Amino acid sequence: MAEPSVIDPHAIENLQALNPGDNGEFLREIAGIFLEDTPQRISELDQSLADGDNARFTRAAQSIKGSAANLGAMALRAVAEKLEHQSRSAGLADVGTLMGEIKTEFSRAQAALEAIVAR
Repeated sequence: MAEPSVIDPHAIENLQALNPGDNGEFLREIAGIFLEDTPQRISELDQSLADGDNARFTRAAQSIKGSAANLGAMALRAVAEKLEHQSRSAGLADVGTLMGEIKTEFSRAQAALEAIVAR
C-alpha cells in the first residue's frame, strides 16, 4: 500500500472551494498562519514538558491537532492527537518519542504545504 500524501488533497480542495477565483490567496493565507503558528505550538510543547505543565501541554497538542486537520496534514494531526491523549490519560512521562515524531511530521507537512502554495 502506498504511503498517503503528507497533505490530504481533499482538504486543500475544500479550502480552495471556500474562496474560489482568488488564485489560491486564501489557501496561502491559511497555510502561512499554520506555518507560523505551529512551530510556536511545538515550542510550547517543549516548554510545558520542561515545566511539567500538563494542562498547557495538552492545549498546545490540541491546537496542533486542530490546525493540522484543517489543512489536511493527517500524519501530524495523528501524532498531535496521540500527544493530547497521552498527556490527558497518563501525564507527560512517556511523550519523548512522540515529541520527535511531531517535529518530523511538521517538517514533512511544512515542505509539502510550501510546495502546494508555490504552485
